[in-house]
Amino acid sequence: MEKLVQGDVAEALRDGSGEAICLYVAACAERMAPLFMGVRANVPGRESDVEFYAESVRDLWCADRPLADAAERVRLVERFPELQPSEEGITDVADTYAYFAVLSLRHALLAHGWGSADEAVSCGHIALTAMGMLDRDGAGADLVAEERRLQSLSLNGDTATLWDTSVTAGRERFRAVLSRLPR
Repeated sequence: MEKLVQGDVAEALRDGSGEAICLYVAACAERMAPLFMGVRANVPGRESDVEFYAESVRDLWCADRPLADAAERVRLVERFPELQPSEEGITDVADTYAYFAVLSLRHALLAHGWGSADEAVSCGHIALTAMGMLDRDGAGADLVAEERRLQSLSLNGDTATLWDTSVTAGRERFRAVLSRLPR
């Protein structure tokens, strides 16, 4: 199986500082956020989940300090319906990408809270997996290559540029998911 997170990125995360890990996962979570928030924004009963998700992604950008309540946030994310087992599995397009977004947030919170390079690599792996599915589903772009580029940029870009680039990429991904939703 192809390694999803590039070796040099994984190595830089393992050799880097806690702040580098935090910026990397903040950027990954930011790019994935529209895949959850966009498809769940108008779902009755999910308002607090969407708000919590947005708050958590925002707080991940405070890379100079670990989240004091990371364990509590992880516990709350693990209660999201996307991470609950179901006999039917995930078959819906919106549910699939919301699942990947929630799972990436979980790993981002773990990486940020404890400075874990392994959790950061898992966060990146999830983003690449989701983009690979979008590419295979005919999104019309090479989203995996773009995600790889952005993951490398996340290790040595400045925070403002990284945030702006991640927001833009997240919006493009959401548009790709929207194109896959039944009308």
